[in-house]
Amino acid sequence: MTTRTLTCATTAGLTRAVRALAREHALDPAVRGRLVLSAAEAAGAALRAGRDTVLEWTYDPDEGVLTVVLRTPPGETGPVAAADLPMAADAVTGEEMVWRLPASPPPPGSAAPGADAGEDAGENAGQDARQDAGQDAGQDFDEAALAAEELRAVVAAADALTAEHRRLKDELAETNSGVLALYVQLDERDEQLRTAHGQTLRELEDALRPPPIKADGLELAVHYEPAGTDAPTGGDLYDWFVLPDGTVHITIVDALGHGVTSTRSALNVTHAVRTLALEGHRLQSIVGRTDEILRPFDRSVMATVLLARIDPATGELWLANGSHPPALLLRRDGAARYLEARGRGIGFPLPGSETPLTERLAPGDLLLLYTDGLTESRRDPIEGEKRLIEAAHKHLQSPTEEVPGAIAEDMHTVILHPDDTLALAVRFTGQ
Repeated sequence: MTTRTLTCATTAGLTRAVRALAREHALDPAVRGRLVLSAAEAAGAALRAGRDTVLEWTYDPDEGVLTVVLRTPPGETGPVAAADLPMAADAVTGEEMVWRLPASPPPPGSAAPGADAGEDAGENAGQDARQDAGQDAGQDFDEAALAAEELRAVVAAADALTAEHRRLKDELAETNSGVLALYVQLDERDEQLRTAHGQTLRELEDALRPPPIKADGLELAVHYEPAGTDAPTGGDLYDWFVLPDGTVHITIVDALGHGVTSTRSALNVTHAVRTLALEGHRLQSIVGRTDEILRPFDRSVMATVLLARIDPATGELWLANGSHPPALLLRRDGAARYLEARGRGIGFPLPGSETPLTERLAPGDLLLLYTDGLTESRRDPIEGEKRLIEAAHKHLQSPTEEVPGAIAEDMHTVILHPDDTLALAVRFTGQ
């Protein structure tokens, strides 16, 4: 392993020497061109300032590695940053820049490349060894041909990169097109799932809420609104049916909690109440008996209950309450009054109702039964009850089927406390 050294005084001499040693070791033309440009840029400042630059190279036959060292004089004209060169240096130490390149051994009998002393030592042509070496190097190869070869290699590499870029761009466009089509398919599938999900939820809601009943002398309508769209059912349920004696029974239940769990509790309450009512139990005993029935099965059930019985023929009204908000009665002339009936709800201490409150409806009177989600949306039940009277007055003359939804819309212009909401309207027509 022999180290050879050459002192170069001009950029042309340095590039010629680097090109010669690169050719001697059969470096790829593109690599050779980058090495020539890097050496010229690294030593350019020093050479322009008239300071010699030392080129040193060593070939290791065991590893097949050519080590090229460029050494510039110390000072401001030292090497440029390695990262800025066409071929980044493997090492930079002091004023030295080192490249290590895979290479082939030089052919037997090859001469060491020299600098162009005709330019560097110039005035005394033929008087020192540097000039002879430079001339010999110039005779060994056609520098212009090598430079053209390097340029062709660089252009070929650039063309290959351009072709690869075009190919990748086409692949990306094709991929994007496929992804877009997939997004469209997923969006369509999502819409189908949303539609099916909504249909299922509507069917579930319809199954939980009994259809309207017909009773001569009464007009009934109901509005239900869940606390959130992700849970279309909650603990606010109602039930209405005609008893064998012709009176209409209405149950309003508000079970503790939200979502499907509270729906189960509310269903248990409404089913128990319906069974007891159809068996002929007195209205004031039903809340207490319902608690007795459900306690062995689910001690966690807590629910407020409002029970109403109306005789469609006479307008006579009976109310039994279990911790539920009071019913609102609006007379045809606009007089409004909350019907306060005493009692405690299912799961409460000492559950049950006291003596039912009785009232007689006149033709045109409107009875509104509801859950606390209607009056407590702004967290103030007293203020909510005042607004409810105002809303009921506003819609007193509206068709009965529009009244519950219109009142709920007025009451929910501002919602500070979202909750399941149920509003049920009964108008006595006397017909």
